[in-house]
Amino acid sequence: MRPYSWLIGCALIAVALAPAVARGQVAPQAPPAAWRVSDCEDCHDEAFTPAYRASAHGQADQSCAKCHANVAEHAQAQSAGRKGPVPSLKDLKPSQLNETCQSCHEKGEQASYDLGMHARRNVACSSCHSVHNPRSIAGQLKTARGTDTCISCHKAERAKSMRTSHHPVREGKMECSSCHNPHEGNRPKMIKAETVSELCYQCHAEKRGPFLFEHAPVREDCVSCHDAHGSNHTRMLTQKVPTLCWSCHFTGSGHFGSGDRFSTEKGVPVAPTGAPSGYPTVNSRFVGKSCTLCHVNIHGSNSPSGAYFVR
Repeated sequence: MRPYSWLIGCALIAVALAPAVARGQVAPQAPPAAWRVSDCEDCHDEAFTPAYRASAHGQADQSCAKCHANVAEHAQAQSAGRKGPVPSLKDLKPSQLNETCQSCHEKGEQASYDLGMHARRNVACSSCHSVHNPRSIAGQLKTARGTDTCISCHKAERAKSMRTSHHPVREGKMECSSCHNPHEGNRPKMIKAETVSELCYQCHAEKRGPFLFEHAPVREDCVSCHDAHGSNHTRMLTQKVPTLCWSCHFTGSGHFGSGDRFSTEKGVPVAPTGAPSGYPTVNSRFVGKSCTLCHVNIHGSNSPSGAYFVR
């Protein structure tokens, strides 16, 4: 009689719950899902690293299917022992892979990525980022620091950063991303400002001005005189002073022969008797002397007598 008792009990429970289900008080049990994230983990356990589980990708609903196509069909085919679609992203072209990422990351800093140099040169998101095995604290990068990711391609800039005068990038006080946005497509050199000078003023505010007397190349562009990635000259100058000054002031600028780099005059140890001020001696032209010894406020001056940036 036990089987019959069990059937009678189930029937009585169903009759009792029917009005509640009809009123919406008890939800009917949903049919079993065709695919779960745990199904992927059974085979692809190496992809479920601790870093991935803690990331936003790992915590998203049906996270695998957010990036990989035909996941349910692939899982069902593998369970049935037959060949099905392969949802791997490795064989996709950079543009196709980027479209996958941009299906979610289409706003903020990534909004203009397609217009940038990285996109135009077919750099894929996976070239810098790793979804399953990131090494960085933020950004899910393939390296511990963002700068290490950048210099894996930008070798010339890495070499400059190792020179005597440089920004504190290799010391870890700033990174390439302090000045550049690798996803930017609307600004020159992917910088984080409308112009190079505006970017420099974010830290070097004292050079912004306005000044009563302005130095034209300073107002035009900071990189007219400085190499932002590093230099073997003091203050990251592109050339040693006074050679840097002579690149513009090559007519003498009121000093007897001081600016004519192409002159055949030979500097003498001591100026002859009666020679005008600024006569080109060896000491004043090349050895331990520079224009900035007198023109001290070369970025601009507010002094009423500072037309030549001497104070």
